Formats: sequence, structure tokens, C-alpha cells
Amino acid sequence: MAIQSLLGRMSGVRTIDRAVPLELEPTRILMEEQRSPVMFQDLNGRKAAGNLWSDRDRVTEVLGLPKGGLTAALLQALSCPRPVEEVEKAGFEDIVTEDFDLMDLPIPKYFPEDGGRYVTAGVAIAEFEGKLNISFHRLMVLPGNRFAIRLVPRHLFTMHKMAKEKGLDLKVAFVIGTCPSVLLAGATSTDYEVNELEIASALRHIGLGEGLQVRRTRYGLPVPADADYVLEGRLTAETVDEGPFVDISGTYDLVRKQPVFQVDRMYQRKDAVLHLVLPGGLEHYLLMGLPREPVIFRAVRQVVPRIHAVRLTEGGCCWLHGVISITKNKEGDAMNAAMAAFSGHPSMKKVIVVDKDIDIYDDRAVEWAVATRFQASRGLLVVNNAAGSSLDPSTEGTTSKVAIDATKPIGDSGPFEKAVLD
Repeated sequence: MAIQSLLGRMSGVRTIDRAVPLELEPTRILMEEQRSPVMFQDLNGRKAAGNLWSDRDRVTEVLGLPKGGLTAALLQALSCPRPVEEVEKAGFEDIVTEDFDLMDLPIPKYFPEDGGRYVTAGVAIAEFEGKLNISFHRLMVLPGNRFAIRLVPRHLFTMHKMAKEKGLDLKVAFVIGTCPSVLLAGATSTDYEVNELEIASALRHIGLGEGLQVRRTRYGLPVPADADYVLEGRLTAETVDEGPFVDISGTYDLVRKQPVFQVDRMYQRKDAVLHLVLPGGLEHYLLMGLPREPVIFRAVRQVVPRIHAVRLTEGGCCWLHGVISITKNKEGDAMNAAMAAFSGHPSMKKVIVVDKDIDIYDDRAVEWAVATRFQASRGLLVVNNAAGSSLDPSTEGTTSKVAIDATKPIGDSGPFEKAVLD
């Protein structure tokens, strides 16, 4: 599903026909209505698109899943990965070149204090000593067909470290413009031995009845065959300053010494569209947050069997605040659910637990539950001096976590019921 064909299936797409400057103007356009996909026909002379996956229902629909069925499908895909299918030809091989200039691509500078132009929708695929990893990483354009890559101490960081210890560069392919199953799998935290491409394949098969097709690059890396762009190269031992950059909280991240990714080869479709993820925007929220919801769901289900739904809220950047819907078997279940949620997603610092009758996707309904079913004297838990998220600018080494029990008491809950018409 190349971006061009995906856009043809979406409603409400805004097409920008005029030439758009690379610096800041794409951000202004994407921010005007973040739930509407935007197609740029002329961004640095090329096509680009943003706000593609800024709506939960759009992600669910393109994966062939029923409304509200994404969490269950992700849980199933995590539990039962499915092998990928290798193919002999892929659309991204329409144009393959080692003679290119990254500066010619439609890569914007999003905010005034950014350290440079950034690729924000790149999924790294790397393989080392039999272990394959896919993961999201931002890339800041440098002269000489190079990027500064933001690495946090997780799987790609580990593979890069192992390669450096052997005096090797790590071969990596960055994929831009691919199926949301790959994007969600790339944002999923798994065990080191898990192949995330097989999670993406399982997710596609659950909804669409077909697995993920991949094509090996010249470096032998398995890349989703539907990709629009593939930037293949080496993660080197060289480091440079990376940043500032606006992260998920909408605030600027720090400048750090980070590795250099040297691009050796570029693959692209004839009708290639570069995917743009607005930093700190709804699409950024969902691509990071949606893969965490099934992990929270699974953690809570271990202590409260009747859990109905989990949502990381947009107001909390789909990372720091959450809502959980349960049916209690006994008093205290709500707090047990909250503590399990914190263990499932340690970055979360506030969680609200509600009953099944509350629509957790409706912020007003959740606030109503807090207003009418919560008393701080008995339904508030504050955990101090806990490890939190580095993405939270208010964290000072540790954080305080807040749990709110906005559920009805078991038994005579009549005073807590909302009046309805039969």
C-alpha cells in the first residue's frame, strides 16, 4: 500500500498544489486540521504527505479491522507473530541510485529552533548476528548524504554498540512510507529476540487476510515491499550534535552527541511520496501511543479479568495520561488496575479508572465520571519518587504518579447512574 494509493482511499484529503517552502510552512499547514490527511504536490519539487495516521478509526479501517478492534488485534499479533513473505521485486526498486543528494528530498524544518531538517517517519531495519530489529528514529539531515540519528539505549543502540565493538559499521535501511502495520510494529517495545516484522505481518493477516511482503535490499536487509523510499547505509562510530528537536510533548528536546548514519544508496518508487509526521502532533501521538495500549491491557488483565478498553489520551500526548475501563469484582480492583497499568507503561504518570458505561474515547464522559464518582479522600493514590518518562519536561530525576478511581461502588450504585431514555 504505497502512500499514493492509500491517499486515494481516504476521505477528506487536502491537496496543496502550490509550491511550499521547506522551512516551517509545512508545519503550519499540517497543524490547521490535524485529523485531515494533507498531500503536498510540490515540496522542494517532490511529493510529500502528512497527517496520514492521525485518526484511530483511519488506522483501524485501512488494516481491515472492526471499529474499536485495534487493541485486540495488536494483542493477538504480539502473541502470535507470523512469518513474512519474501518477493522478487518491489515498487521501491523503480529507481535505485548511489548518485543522489539528500538535500533534494522534501524533508522540512518543522520548528524555528530545530537543529535542521528532519525525517520524522523513518523506520530503521537492521540485522546483526542473526537478530533483526525495526524501530522508529528521527534523522537530522547533514551535508554529505548523512544524518544524525537519535538513538536511545534500546535494541538498535545495542546492535550498534555490538558492531562497534567488532570494529564494524551497522548496516541499516530506513523505510519511509509504508503500511501502518509496520509503523505500529516499529513503535512496539518487545523482547530483543522478537522480529517486529513478523508482528506487522500478523497484524495485516488478522484484518486483511494477507501477511507482510518484504524484498531484500542490496545489503540483504528485508524491507516492506510497499515502501515509497528506502535509504540504505551504515550506522557509523562518528558522532555529531543532534537537536534541538520538538518531541512528543511539544517542547524542544536536548542537544546530544549522537551517531552518524551514512546513506550509501537510495531506492524510490516512480510516484514516491515522502511521509511527514508532524512533531508533537496527533499522528506522532498515535504512532507512539497505540502500540503501548495492548501492553497496558495485558498487564491490567492479569489483576482485573474484566477489562474492556485502554486509551492513552491525546491531552496526555498519548504517552503520559491514560484511561482504563473495567468491571470490578471487588472494591480495590480499580487501584489494582491502576498500579498494573503503571507497570505495563512506566512512562505514564496519570491514570483514570472508570466503569464500562463510560466511553473512554470521550473526554467529557471521562471528566463526568471523575466529577460524579470520585472523591480524593478515598479514590486518589499518589506514588512519589517513581521513575518516569524522559519526554516529560516536568520530571526532575523522578516523578509522581497519580491514580484516580472514578468507578461506582459495588452494590447500590443507583445514585451514580446517569439518567437515560428507554
